[in-house]
Amino acid sequence: QVQMEESGGGKVQAGGSLRLSCAASGRTFSSSAMGWFRQAPGKEREFLATVHWSSGSTSYADSVKGRFTISRDNAKNTGYLQMNNLKPEDTAVYYCAAGPYSGTSGTYIYWGQGTQVTVSS
Repeated sequence: QVQMEESGGGKVQAGGSLRLSCAASGRTFSSSAMGWFRQAPGKEREFLATVHWSSGSTSYADSVKGRFTISRDNAKNTGYLQMNNLKPEDTAVYYCAAGPYSGTSGTYIYWGQGTQVTVSS
């Protein structure tokens, strides 16, 4: 089992920044990557970015490329999502997940509880 716990969500004005953290614990070696996703009310869960734990390779959704940066600290078993130039449409619950290096939410096995990000105009 792998436990994932997000933190760092909150309220910010448009144009502002937030950094989300995701602490992984348990059998973390069983998963090769950590991904970030979000879900807005009435919408499907959306892939944002993923990072491979060992190689550091990253992949992003086009919607956040250039504004969001994913990273990881292997020593702390923690991943991060730096979000810059936030827009009201970025308002959602943000989730981190552990699984294979993939942009498909269905392939991720372990999920956190989510953290709310609210961007006001």
